Amino acid sequence: MEAPARPIVVIRGSGDVGSAVAHRLFRAGYPVVIHDGPAPTAARRKMAFTDAIFDGSATLAGLSAHRVDQLADLAVALNEAIVIFVGDFGDLLAAVEPRVLVDARMRKRATPEPQVALAPLTIGLGPNFVAGTTTHLVIETEWGDRLGTVLTEGTPAPLGGEPRSYGGHTRDRFVYAPADGVFHTACQIGEQVGAGQQVATLGSQQLTAPLTGILRGLTRDGVTISAGTKCVEIDPRGDPALVAGIGERPGKIADGVLAAIEGAARG
Repeated sequence: MEAPARPIVVIRGSGDVGSAVAHRLFRAGYPVVIHDGPAPTAARRKMAFTDAIFDGSATLAGLSAHRVDQLADLAVALNEAIVIFVGDFGDLLAAVEPRVLVDARMRKRATPEPQVALAPLTIGLGPNFVAGTTTHLVIETEWGDRLGTVLTEGTPAPLGGEPRSYGGHTRDRFVYAPADGVFHTACQIGEQVGAGQQVATLGSQQLTAPLTGILRGLTRDGVTISAGTKCVEIDPRGDPALVAGIGERPGKIADGVLAAIEGAARG
């Protein structure tokens, strides 16, 4: 594949953080490929490109992403939009030979596998990455003054405690899957719901809104999820503008990734 003016970046994960990174890098002129599975459980789909996997395309903050199923079609697609690929990850790396690989899967409790051999520059986002060992660089993803900081050695902050408070609500804003099963919902992100209202089912179990507000996160209908998966999020602030677009935290993380790539290029 002919090399573009700026190096191709492969991003692992189509959730809100990975999508914000893709958006920021594409705006800066980098060709971007997002890799994910065929049925991701990401809930904040109006803040991500995840729906492109199901629908073929999706728009986030004025940019489009398109699903490409054939590696032979990547070269042309990369010139036009952000690309999402759900095929074999090893095949993607072999075809694209990215200069930069960003792991934005945000697997908070997982131990990341070493990825430094997968690309000349690898960047890990979130807890448990070790700069220089699992990836070349690490980006701090914990809320606070260091959010978005590029780490050249050591580890970022460990997994924090309670989620950020919105309207006085923290972890109680979320619904976690009580068991493995297929998630079904007829609701839409941005919809107003009341406390106790059914918003989804998981097998024979009803999943209800834990409080009154609007749906900020909702796993795609028909996706199989595992017990403990965050599948519903309620925003008690009631502002539809706050459930779509690039959020503050993903945006700052994306700024950090761009700074890391451009800093490495200068160095």
